[in-house]
Amino acid sequence: MEFDFAAEQPKFLMLMYGLIAFVAVVGGLLLLLDVVPAWFARRREERLVAAVASGASLPRRRKPREGVIALFFLLPTLLFLIVGLVVPAIRTTLLSFMDKDSSNWVGLANYTWMFSEDSIVRVLINSLVWVLLVPLLATAFGLIYAVLVDKARFEAVAKSLIFLPMAISFVGAAIIWKFVYAYRGDSDQIGLLNQIVVSLGGEPKQWLLESPLNTFLLIVIMVWIQAGFAMVVLSAAIKAIPADIVEAARLDGVSPWQMFWQITMPSIRPALIVVVVTLSIATLKVFDIVRTATNGNYDTNVIATEMYNQAFRYQENGQGSALAVFLFVLVIPIVIYQIRNLRQQREG
Repeated sequence: MEFDFAAEQPKFLMLMYGLIAFVAVVGGLLLLLDVVPAWFARRREERLVAAVASGASLPRRRKPREGVIALFFLLPTLLFLIVGLVVPAIRTTLLSFMDKDSSNWVGLANYTWMFSEDSIVRVLINSLVWVLLVPLLATAFGLIYAVLVDKARFEAVAKSLIFLPMAISFVGAAIIWKFVYAYRGDSDQIGLLNQIVVSLGGEPKQWLLESPLNTFLLIVIMVWIQAGFAMVVLSAAIKAIPADIVEAARLDGVSPWQMFWQITMPSIRPALIVVVVTLSIATLKVFDIVRTATNGNYDTNVIATEMYNQAFRYQENGQGSALAVFLFVLVIPIVIYQIRNLRQQREG
């Protein structure tokens, strides 16, 4: 198939305009941050030189207002947040109360559809299963890894291998695991899982086509990726436990099991909360794994993939926006809990 440059020219023009706008905005901000402080410094130097030349007293240096300076540096970030987050969030919320063409108000019809349509209820159940299992399993495996490799002989190598999946994108990980779950009729199996089953005398299966098993197999991919993140955070928390506490517990004759539950777990509780909250938010937004592995077919859809399908494949802007708002609402309590937890730790 030949590439038609003329047909794709509008896309290249849009890409070029986007790059120019990006360079202009970022370059302008960097230039502004460089020029403005230099201009004030130069003005002050000129006043000092003029005062020395005239024999007048040196002008007193006014104490800079920290609030103004902080606002000056935060202004670009606030601008990007408003344009890239606040405005789209408000617009999406408004669209969720409108029909598919975003031309007529339909009230809560899109939200009623969300909880009354069987296929969407299945999507919500799948997302609930993901949120319950992924943080729990990934944190559990990460904690086991952190405890087992702590102060081991090849600790650095073991941690590097366990953390390695974090360097792979969700799309790449899904492709890798699709080969693990691959199925080939009566011919030689190229999928690792089916080859193991055949070696044990079983029959190969199309794993990703069997519901609800396929959802759990996709969850395995997410756990495989995120366990390394949990391991790194929890390992750092374990190493931060004061040595005198550990030594005192050993002198008291506690067993390894008692050491884990009575010393290690209470000491790393803040890190555990951070890991669980972070993984919960990431799991609620999962899209790439499901989209790449099954395209949401065979009852594997989650909220993010269904939102994409409704808004971009089926052109149902109202229903897609309602799913987006619902996903946003699910994330808010988790974020609020994390903020309160961090504030309590800081005050404590």
